[in-house]
Amino acid sequence: MTETSLAQHDDTRARRNVAVLVMAQAFLGAQMPMIFVVAGLAGQSLASNVCFATLPISLLVLGSMLSATPVSALMQKYGRRAGFFVGTAAGGLGALIGAYGLYVASFPIFLLGSFLSGGYMSAQGFYRFAAVDTASDAFRPKAISYVMAGGLVSAVIGPQLVKLTADAMVVTFLGTYLAVIALNIVGSTLFFFIDIPKPVPPHADSPKGRTRLELLKTPRIAVAVICAMVSYSLMNLVMTSTPLAVVGCGYGANVAADVVTGHVLAMFAPSFFTGHLIARFGVEKIVATGLVILGAAGFVALSGIEVENFFIALILLGLGWNFGFIGATSMLAGAHEPNERGRMQGLNDLLVFGGVTVASLASGGLMNCSGGDAQTGWTAVNLAMIPLLALAGGALIWLMMRPKETA
Repeated sequence: MTETSLAQHDDTRARRNVAVLVMAQAFLGAQMPMIFVVAGLAGQSLASNVCFATLPISLLVLGSMLSATPVSALMQKYGRRAGFFVGTAAGGLGALIGAYGLYVASFPIFLLGSFLSGGYMSAQGFYRFAAVDTASDAFRPKAISYVMAGGLVSAVIGPQLVKLTADAMVVTFLGTYLAVIALNIVGSTLFFFIDIPKPVPPHADSPKGRTRLELLKTPRIAVAVICAMVSYSLMNLVMTSTPLAVVGCGYGANVAADVVTGHVLAMFAPSFFTGHLIARFGVEKIVATGLVILGAAGFVALSGIEVENFFIALILLGLGWNFGFIGATSMLAGAHEPNERGRMQGLNDLLVFGGVTVASLASGGLMNCSGGDAQTGWTAVNLAMIPLLALAGGALIWLMMRPKETA
């Protein structure tokens, strides 16, 4: 059997797994845009201080950050399926507690539900890594892209479910959280069809791989983590504030849902060809393009508060995230050994979602407490993008200028 035919044979299983993960991203992933649309608005009604309106989203991301390492370790020991089931259980339980918090009008209980929901968000983040577990080197960037493209469907399902459920019950948004519970229960059945072998336990004389510190000292890994952190953090910084900004500038919650729909569509639609672009032009150029587009999103947002500004800025934000984050993920996936997978992927998501947690916390403070009106807060949010873009851009330029043999 030739090397080419062997790769094609190996990718038969990979393509089947990718199909399952695409469906999971599409169906289960719908809960993320749902929560991002309503959590800040619900927090604004429950919190005694509007500066804490986005705290539910911050705790969602914090829960994701703190669960990244244990979820990765669980997958390394028991397999991807076990980790994904734990994720849906966390998502369903978090939504149940969040729904109860809304029912009794308790902000602390609602926050607890958001924190537990972070377990689902963390597990969902490993879909992209699971996609490459059985893939050949040639299929790897495409597998990541296809799985991320599943979010295109969730971008439509999620906000539309919000429109159908937000006022379906006497307590606003209670129906939305009940719908999230149903998504987790039904969607978890998809993982019975995943076919990824459990990692083989290492022998005593097996290579141990690099330590976490040694991994982070590897230039390519360090830059991949920085670019992933910045791409995801900036997307979250702006998206978290968007429903508050849209409503605060005089538009309705349905308009906010439509803007988020456009944004999430832009996040995932390019995934059909992002992998091909990476293969053709190189991952560094695609990540650089993503950072430039993120900067353009900030520029459009700062140019006005018309509905068109919100739509265009959030579409650019989604597109920039796609190139930046998928590119950084592809860069990371090729920079560590298989026996370092659990260690590095958990560390990566710990750092990425740590940055996202800080960004979501900053988002609420900048939006609600930096000037007294929605427009001033929105301006502060978008100006905050500048130093982070400079950090990621500088790191990427440094990597690209290094000699190839040491990069």
